[in-house]
Amino acid sequence: MQQPPSLPRRRLLAGSAGALAAAGLASFQSQAMAQVAAPAAKPLPGYAGFKNADAVIVHSSTTIETKRSAFGTGVVTPTSQLYVRNNLPTPPEAIVADRDAWVVQIDGVKEPRKLSVRELKTMGLETVTMVLQCSGNGRAFFPSKPSGTQWTVGAAGCVVWSGVPVRDVVKALGGVAEGMIYMTGTGGEVLPAGLDPKSVLVERSVPLSAMVVDALLAWEMNGEPVPLAHGGPLRLILPGYTGVNNIKYIKQLAFTDKESDAHIMSHGYRISPPGSKGDPSQPSVQEMSVKSWINSPIPEDGNQAPGLVQIQGVAFGGTNAVKGVEVSIDGGKSWEQARLVGPDMGKYAWRQFVLQAQLPKGTYQLASRATDVKGNVQPETRGENQSGYNNTSWADHAVTVTVA
Repeated sequence: MQQPPSLPRRRLLAGSAGALAAAGLASFQSQAMAQVAAPAAKPLPGYAGFKNADAVIVHSSTTIETKRSAFGTGVVTPTSQLYVRNNLPTPPEAIVADRDAWVVQIDGVKEPRKLSVRELKTMGLETVTMVLQCSGNGRAFFPSKPSGTQWTVGAAGCVVWSGVPVRDVVKALGGVAEGMIYMTGTGGEVLPAGLDPKSVLVERSVPLSAMVVDALLAWEMNGEPVPLAHGGPLRLILPGYTGVNNIKYIKQLAFTDKESDAHIMSHGYRISPPGSKGDPSQPSVQEMSVKSWINSPIPEDGNQAPGLVQIQGVAFGGTNAVKGVEVSIDGGKSWEQARLVGPDMGKYAWRQFVLQAQLPKGTYQLASRATDVKGNVQPETRGENQSGYNNTSWADHAVTVTVA
C-alpha cells in the first residue's frame, strides 16, 4: 500500500507547484494542489461491508447515506445502498448466528410472555413496502446547520418488510391490558458501561393506533433476513413513522400508560424551537408527511444536452398515499403535472415520477411538489427547529442544472 507523503515531501510538492506556476503552468499547479488536498472517502465500517461503496457516502461509523444519483428509477431501494443510522454501536454478529432463537418480551397485554422469532413465525405473516427515512433527512439544507449528520436526501429508502403483524401477536396474548395507550419498543443494543441506562437506551413510544394499523415484527427485508446493520434478527416496523421509531434488535414490546422516560424519547427527537433544548412538552418526531425530490438530472451529472429531458424523482406521503406530483423548471414560478411511473406498492411506499421537458440551453431550477390523497401539499418552506428534523420543503430540495 502506498504510504502518505511525509511532511518534507508535502513541502516539496507545494514548492514544486509554486515553481510550475512561475513557469506559467498555473492550471497544472491547481490540479496538483487539488489532488494533494482532496480528502479520501471514508471506508465502510465492517458491519456494513456489504454496501456498494460507489452508491453511498460514509459520514461516520454509524451513519451512511445513499447518494442522490444512486436512487435510480426502481421503487425498492437495494439493501446494498440503503442508508444506515444507528444511535448506538451495532451489536455483535453473534445475535444473528441463530436468528430464530432471538427472544422478545411482550408486556402490557393480558397474557405477557417471551416469544422467540421461531414462535412469531407461527403466529402470522404480512408484507409491507414502506419508506424508511431518518428524522434528520434534509438537515443539510437548514441555514443554521444544526448539529448532527448533514443528510441531504439520502437518509431514506423504500423497503419491503415481512413479519408478523403486531395486532396478531397481541390477539394471541389476550389483547392489550386495560388503560394502555402507548406502544413502547426497546432495542437490544449493548449499552456502554458506567452510564445511566436511560440516558442511552434506544426506547421509543408511539400511540397505540400505530399497532392497530400495520405495525410488524419483521424478520425479513427485501426478501432476505434483516441484516444486522438494519436491525436484524428482529425489527419493529411502523409504516409511516420516521426511522428512529422503527426499533432495531427489538427485545421488548410493551403496551404502556405513559411514554418511555428514556432520554431518546423524553428529550431526544423533539421539535424544539431554534436555540432551545428538547423536552417532553414539545412534539415528538413520529409520523412523516408528504415529501418529494428530484433525483435526475442533478448537478453531479454535469451539463445536460439541449433537447428532451426526463425529470425524475420520488414522492411519498408518510401515512397517506401520494395522489400526484408537480414539477417546476423555474424555481416554483410555474408548475406542470408529472406522471407517476412504476408499480404502486401501497400507501406507505414511494412513487417514482417523471416529467418530460424540452429544455434549450440555459440554467434551470428544478423542483417537485407532491400532494397526498388527503389534499396535503408539500410546503415551500421548512419548519425551523433546533435539530433539523422533518424537512419537507420543496424549495430546499430543488436543484439547479445547466443545459449547454
